[in-house]
Amino acid sequence: MPEAALPPTRVGLSTASVYPENTAAAFETAARLGYDGVEVMVWTDPVSQDVDELARLSDRHDVPVLAIHAPCLLITQRVWSTDPWVKLRRSRSAAERLGADTVVVHPPFRWQRAYAREFVAGVRRMADDTDVRIAVENMYPWRYRRREMPAYSPGWDPTEDDYRHFTLDTSHTATARVDTLAMAERMGDRLAHVHIADGTGTAKDEHLVPGRGSQPCGELLERLGTTGFSGHVVVEVNTRRAVSGDEREADLAEALAFTRLHLAAGVAHAGG
Repeated sequence: MPEAALPPTRVGLSTASVYPENTAAAFETAARLGYDGVEVMVWTDPVSQDVDELARLSDRHDVPVLAIHAPCLLITQRVWSTDPWVKLRRSRSAAERLGADTVVVHPPFRWQRAYAREFVAGVRRMADDTDVRIAVENMYPWRYRRREMPAYSPGWDPTEDDYRHFTLDTSHTATARVDTLAMAERMGDRLAHVHIADGTGTAKDEHLVPGRGSQPCGELLERLGTTGFSGHVVVEVNTRRAVSGDEREADLAEALAFTRLHLAAGVAHAGG
C-alpha cells in the first residue's frame, strides 16, 4: 500500500514585501510570480484595513489570503483602534471573513502594561473561540551600541510562555542572535506559520532575501518539508532598496524559488 503523500505547504507573499508599493500591488505581484497566496500586513494603507476590498482583490487575482498580520507595529498604534485587544479581535474577524487560517501577532511592548499582563491568557481565550490560529511571533531584544533593551513583555521569545501556536520569523532570530533550528525545535508541533527571510546578526532587523544572510533558511525549510509541515511559509523580505519594479520582482521571484526548492528537497527526502 503506497504511503500517504505529505501535505503541501503553501508559500505566500507578505504584502509588506512590496513596500513602498501598496497592498493592491502585492496581490498583483503574488499572482504574476505564482505565489500560493498572501499574508496581509494590516497597516496605514487603507486597503489593508478594508476587508471588503481585500476580498475583491483576492477574487480578482485568484490569490487567497492565507494569513492576517495584526496591526502591532509602532506605526500602526492608531490602526483599527488604539486598544490592542480590539485590533486583535478585528484581525481574527478579518481572517474568518477572508478564509485565512492564521492571525500573526507580536508580543506586547513593555509599556503596554495592562495588555501585557493579560496577553498570554487572553490569546488562549481568543483561540478557544475560533478555528483561526492565533500565532505569536518571536521578536528580538532592542540594542543600542552594546546595551540590550527588553522591549517586549512577557518577552520577545514566545516559547517561554504557554501559547497554542507560534510564528517563527528567521530574520528576527538573526537579530536576536539565537539558534533558529533550536527555536523551531522548541516550538515543536505548535509551530503554525513561518516568515522566511534572512539576516546577518546585526542589531537591525534586515529581512534579506533567503540565502543572502547567515541564517539556516534552507535547512529549516528542508526540515519542514521532511516533517510534512502543514502551515504556511510566507516570504517577508525588505525590497525597499530595489531601484525598480523589475528588481523588486526579481528579488521576490528568487525568494519564492529558494523556498520551494528547499521545501521540495525535504519532501523528496521524506519520501525516500
